[in-house]
Amino acid sequence: MSRAAARPATGSGFLFVLATLACVAGLVATYYYFVQTTTGQFIDESALVEAVELHGPAGKATTKFLDLLPTVSLVMAAVVVLFVTVIRKHWAEAGIAVAACIGANIATQVLKDLLPARPDKGVVTLELNSLPSGHTTLAASAAAAVFLMASPRWRPMAGFVGGTFAIASGVSTLINQWHRPADVVAAFLLVGAFMIPAGWLIIRRGSWNAWDGFGGHIGSARLWLTLPVAIGLASAAVALYSLARIAPSPWQEASTTHYFWAGISLIVIAGYLATVATTSLFAYAARRRVPARR
Repeated sequence: MSRAAARPATGSGFLFVLATLACVAGLVATYYYFVQTTTGQFIDESALVEAVELHGPAGKATTKFLDLLPTVSLVMAAVVVLFVTVIRKHWAEAGIAVAACIGANIATQVLKDLLPARPDKGVVTLELNSLPSGHTTLAASAAAAVFLMASPRWRPMAGFVGGTFAIASGVSTLINQWHRPADVVAAFLLVGAFMIPAGWLIIRRGSWNAWDGFGGHIGSARLWLTLPVAIGLASAAVALYSLARIAPSPWQEASTTHYFWAGISLIVIAGYLATVATTSLFAYAARRRVPARR
C-alpha cells in the first residue's frame, strides 16, 4: 500500500526545542566550569598535560588522522548528501542540512574569537581560548548532516557510526595536545544546537519521515542504541575509578594518567550520550506511518 508523508509525532516539536535549549545551556555551563573556575581549569589542563605520557605511537596515528580529518569529513558528508539529494530529489532538505553544518563551523570560529581568554586562576595554562574544538566541530557536523539526510530506518546506524567518528576526532585532539576535553564537549553541544533545529525543519517536510520502528531493518537494529549505552557506561566506570584514585583518601596516589583517562571518558560519555539522545528523539518524531489518501 502506498504511504503519504508522515507528520512528526505529537509533542515532538516541544522536545526538539527542549533539546536545543539543553545544548545551549550545556555549552554555557561547560565554558563557565572548565574555563572560569579553578577546579575546572585544573581538571581540564591536567588531562591535556598527561596526554604527553601516551603521545608516542598513538600520537603519530592520531596526527595522521587529524591531518586527513577535514578531507574525510567533507567528502563523507558531500557524497551522502548529494546521493540522497539526487536520488530522492530532496533539494530543500539538503540545503537545510548543509546550511546548519556551515553555521556550526562558523559559530565555532566566532566563539574562539569572542569568548574571553582563560582567566588566571592559579593554574599553569595557556591563556588563549581554545573552546570549542574546530576539528571536532567539523567532524561532528559532517556526521550530523549525514544523519539528517538518512531515512529513519538508517538513522540509528548513521547516528552510531557518525557519533563514533566524532568521538574519535575529539579523542585524537586530546592525545595530540591540540585541545582539552572541555573543548571537545563544547563542540558536540554547539553542533547539537545547530543541527537539532535543522533536523526539525527537515522532518516537518515529512518527505521521508515514516518507518516501522526499531528492529525492522539492519540500519534500525536496537544494537545501534545498545552499543553506545554500553560503551558510555564502561567509560563512566573508567572515569569514576580514575578520579577515585586521586581523590583525598588513605589510598590517594599522585596522578600520572588518571586525569587523562577521566578526560577521555568525558569525551566518550558526552559523545555517546548525544548520539543516543538524538537518535531517540528523531525515532520518536518519525515513529508513525500515515496511509495515503485515495
